Amino acid sequence: MNGMEDKKTIQVAHSPDSDDAFMFYAMAKGKYNTPGLEFVHVLKDIESLNRLAMDGKYEVTAVSFHAYAHIYRKYILLPCGASIGYGYGPIVVTKDGNTSEGVKGKKVAIPGEWTTAYLVLRLYQPNFIAVTIPFDQILKEVEEGAVDAGLIIHEGQLTYASYGFTKIVDLGDWWLKKTKLPLPLGGNVIRRDLGKELIGKVGYCIKQSILYSLDHREEALGYAASFARGLDSTKIDRFVQMYVNQRTVEYDDESKEAIRILLDEGYKQGVIKEKVIPEFVDIPNYL
Repeated sequence: MNGMEDKKTIQVAHSPDSDDAFMFYAMAKGKYNTPGLEFVHVLKDIESLNRLAMDGKYEVTAVSFHAYAHIYRKYILLPCGASIGYGYGPIVVTKDGNTSEGVKGKKVAIPGEWTTAYLVLRLYQPNFIAVTIPFDQILKEVEEGAVDAGLIIHEGQLTYASYGFTKIVDLGDWWLKKTKLPLPLGGNVIRRDLGKELIGKVGYCIKQSILYSLDHREEALGYAASFARGLDSTKIDRFVQMYVNQRTVEYDDESKEAIRILLDEGYKQGVIKEKVIPEFVDIPNYL
């Protein structure tokens, strides 16, 4: 058997966004050695990934932390690859400029019921009517008056104002004021049935990809630009910096505590149906 036949193929599923593209650039372009492993990248929106993870579709996948509470028996959290906002996060916007009434009792477009954005909006205001809309069509629905407000994720967090929308609340800012903690939005998980040794090897390779991009920032940003919907180079850099940083390389204690608190609050409010304690895998520092 040759080397290609000996390699174990691992599917890595993530969003087609500039921050994820930046994170996985080195892996996607073969910039470093991944001994014994061949990675196949699958690009889908985060709510699709959340739903597919319920059935354990991919060996490695990005998921919302809200969804993690429903898949933890199949998957364990990798210690790298998280998107965590410190004082910023999903934003609720309106078109009419009236933010005084908030979202209570209002019809709000959400990007998916398993997203962390939806979970946190329920914690912020339990009483609203959720309408699930693909994330990249939410502003259009708000513009046309089909809904009263929209819950914006991804690049829309930086562009909504330029299209004439008004912010009702930044949920990352609200969460920081409420808990004094960053807002954990999503992370990478790996299927438990791969076993300890393979999980360690895969985790190590993903961490190396993130480190490579941070060390070769301009190179990786150039690749990420092709995934940046409507962002100029300055905003691409800002967006990537928001969600790919030292917390992405490895969770610190504060970030782990934030995940625990988020899941606890979701359980207390009845959005999450069982109490879940986040579990993180250890990966080696070298292969």
